[in-house]
Amino acid sequence: MSDAGDRDRNEHGQFADRIPPEEALSVFEAREDRARPLTAGDIADALDCSRRTAHNKLGELTERGLLRTRKVGARSRVWWTPLDASEDRDDVERRPAATDAAYDVELPGSGDILERRREALLAAYDYLSDHPEAKKADFLRDVYPDHSAEFESAEGWWNAIQPALREMPGVDPPKERGHIWHYLGG
Repeated sequence: MSDAGDRDRNEHGQFADRIPPEEALSVFEAREDRARPLTAGDIADALDCSRRTAHNKLGELTERGLLRTRKVGARSRVWWTPLDASEDRDDVERRPAATDAAYDVELPGSGDILERRREALLAAYDYLSDHPEAKKADFLRDVYPDHSAEFESAEGWWNAIQPALREMPGVDPPKERGHIWHYLGG
């Protein structure tokens, strides 16, 4: 790393940022195992910067939707590049029955919007398979914010996603509104 005295400063006297977030993204693109998530330490090592700087870059990329993140321990977090809808279709190992079903159910929209809505449906399905008992509020809290699929409201999102989710393999929908959705496998 360069000596602090050698670094440029911005108009506020703070150190100028020498690493654009895209450099952190390039570390993800350059790895051999594209499925392996990375840590802030991995990025710090690759970019020769502090873990805090790496964490800030990863946070910015996550906010922009270019990365996804997850806590994996009390103080640990990993990041990965999300699969786009076309990769989802081609990834036979991922969840073939669910992916096929997502292309068979009816969702509103066309083109890119329809692809994002299929991705939202698969995210809701993944959520239910990870949380085999979930309520509508759980989906709206945990899935909708990252997969709004250009719906103007959470309620509009749910009104489109829940009928499609009912048709997905292994899903046992509630008999009455507001009750628990179950994932039975499949």
